[in-house]
Amino acid sequence: MTTVTFRDALREALREALRSDDRVFLMGEDVGRYGGCYAVSLGLLEEFGPERIRDTPLSESAFVGAGIGAALGGMRPIVEIMTVNFSLLALDQIVNNAASLLYMSGGQFNVPLVIRMTTGAGRQLGAQHSHSLEGWYAHIPGLRILTPATHADARGMLRPALADPDPVLIFEHGSLYNVRGELDDHAGPVDLDHAAVRRPGRDVTLIAYGGTLRVALEAADRLSGAGVEAEVVDLRTLRPLDTATLLDSVARTHRAVVVDEGWRSGSISAEISARITEEAFYDLDAPVGRVCSAEVPMPYARHLEEAALPRAEDVIAAVGRLGGCGGSDG
Repeated sequence: MTTVTFRDALREALREALRSDDRVFLMGEDVGRYGGCYAVSLGLLEEFGPERIRDTPLSESAFVGAGIGAALGGMRPIVEIMTVNFSLLALDQIVNNAASLLYMSGGQFNVPLVIRMTTGAGRQLGAQHSHSLEGWYAHIPGLRILTPATHADARGMLRPALADPDPVLIFEHGSLYNVRGELDDHAGPVDLDHAAVRRPGRDVTLIAYGGTLRVALEAADRLSGAGVEAEVVDLRTLRPLDTATLLDSVARTHRAVVVDEGWRSGSISAEISARITEEAFYDLDAPVGRVCSAEVPMPYARHLEEAALPRAEDVIAAVGRLGGCGGSDG
């Protein structure tokens, strides 16, 4: 085991992909000489050269479109977009081209494209750099949406993503880049199809992903001190959702709270709540709870940003509102 940052784990995944397949290349704003806006690609230009670590102009639509063309031509491009907010400038390319070409071509053309981008708030970067829009992309058929929350997933999701014949979007929460943790020296690819139970419990299911996993785990630790044992499920993949793991957990705990940094209205938490209610209604002892960001553009001021984001105390309060947790009837 080696102690590394989340950023280090992502960089090693990129390095392994570049070494193992000559078709793989990385492109995006400042990924080369600057080393990446978040230093994920630092040193890769010197190791692999400018043909495979390509700095692009400041035009998301253009370089995402170039990545789609390269994928159609047999390459395995990894496109980095600085932040999810800026991906909206390439929304036409992602939704109308990358996600749709296989269907529109009658199955003739796959688009084996990986797009990485930073998501989430908590770093005082203002509204245009801080939103969590991955739930929007999870709405789109034809895309796979990945949200690594652990070092093992940061290291292990890229290889199977590159092996997918269809476009994959990887959302990296910006608050995780500096987080240190242990990583198995022989860590390999991870399962993209199933959610993971990060902490077993009996009284309530806390459902989280990406940056909110830490919030859910902190809440679970504090609830345990009060005699409530929360099970924490890490979604890992937002599309396709692993509904079976969620239903299995709710069947044991009979209560659920979804922790989602997106806005509450029309969110991935709303979709999860609907699926649980539709498919596990008679297992529930209380309505599904949701803890989301405040419905405002993300504030810059630190105290306002912290107030707008889901916090462990918000999760604990949501569990309290469900009632009945921690007793023999839980």
